[in-house]
Amino acid sequence: MAATIRPATPADIGAIFALIYELAEFEKLTHLFVATEEGLHDALFGEKPSSEALVAEADGRVVGFALFFHNFSTFLGRRGLYLEDLYVQPSQRGTGLGTAILQRLAALAVERQCGRFEWSVLDWNQPAIDFYEKMGASVMPDWRIVRVTGDALEKLAAPGRIKAG
Repeated sequence: MAATIRPATPADIGAIFALIYELAEFEKLTHLFVATEEGLHDALFGEKPSSEALVAEADGRVVGFALFFHNFSTFLGRRGLYLEDLYVQPSQRGTGLGTAILQRLAALAVERQCGRFEWSVLDWNQPAIDFYEKMGASVMPDWRIVRVTGDALEKLAAPGRIKAG
């Protein structure tokens, strides 16, 4: 495999953005896709970046990415590394690129003295679950993602709109 994994640069925004849309298509979630290249640029390279990214290049083009950020575990008393998205184009799967990206992120987590490295996976994506478990990851059966977005977020944020129970 003649691929390179490196930190993303501002010049990679267009390629990363296109791959994020491919990921949304794969996950059948394009109806939720409202991101913009400008917003992605700000998140990665703005005045106060909220996340980081790695890109995978093969034959001179970006064929995969990982977008990640730090979270914090109160029980461990240490920060962690959270992988928001990992995507490798279908033509590059099976080449070891996904494994190499995860290994690079794990090395980063160790280097930064993180207490854990974690991410989510869709319950129907059995190939990904198998891939992660093969690498030593555990799928947490007792945990569920809780999300508030859109109108529900606005309602929750408005003082006095929800009665304490």
